[in-house]
Amino acid sequence: MPDDHFYDIGIADVHQWVLELPAPASGGELDDPWMFGDGRRLPDPGPLTSRPFREGPQRSFSVANSGRTPVADEQVANVFRTLAPDDVQTFPIEIEGTGKNLYIINATKCFRCVDEENSKEVQIYPPDGVAPERAGTYRAIHGLRIDPAKTEGARVFRIQGYSSALIVSEEIKRALEEVGNLGVRFERVTGPRSAHPE
Repeated sequence: MPDDHFYDIGIADVHQWVLELPAPASGGELDDPWMFGDGRRLPDPGPLTSRPFREGPQRSFSVANSGRTPVADEQVANVFRTLAPDDVQTFPIEIEGTGKNLYIINATKCFRCVDEENSKEVQIYPPDGVAPERAGTYRAIHGLRIDPAKTEGARVFRIQGYSSALIVSEEIKRALEEVGNLGVRFERVTGPRSAHPE
C-alpha cells in the first residue's frame, strides 16, 4: 500500500539532551560538520564522537545542529535500514557518557519538491540581499507542502535549497512512533492545509 503522507521531522518540545557537533574520534574537527544535512551519499567519515552540551534524557531519536544531524539508537537505525535502505546511510557515533550503539542517520537523496503554491508562506533569499551566496534558496517556509511526484519514490530525503527539512514517509513515521521515546516531532507536508491547521 503506498504511503498516504510525508512528514517533516523537527525537534520536539520535550526534555532531552542536546549534542555538540560530531567530530572525529581521533581528535580535531570535521572539514564539514554540517554535511549530514546535505542530502547526499557521503564517504565513510570514520569513527565519530560527540557529547551533550546540554544534559537531559537520552531519546531514541533526536536531532543535533538545529535539526541538521539526526542521531538514533539501534532500534531507530534499524527502522531506517529496513524501510529505506536505498535512501540512508548510518554512521556509528560514540556519545560521551553512554555505552549504547548510536548512529548518525544520513539521508542520501535531495529533491526540488516544494509545492510553493500550496505552502502557507515561502520566503526566498533575493540576489541583492544580505546573503547573496544563498540567492534563490529558501530562507523560510511556513506551512510547508511538497509534491511527492517529484521525489522519485524515496521514503527519506532532504529538500533542495531547504536542507533543514528532513522528510520521511508515513510508514517510517509509524514505525518510529512504535519505537517511542522520541525527541522529534512530525509535521505533515502533504495534503490540503485546511486539514492540518498550522
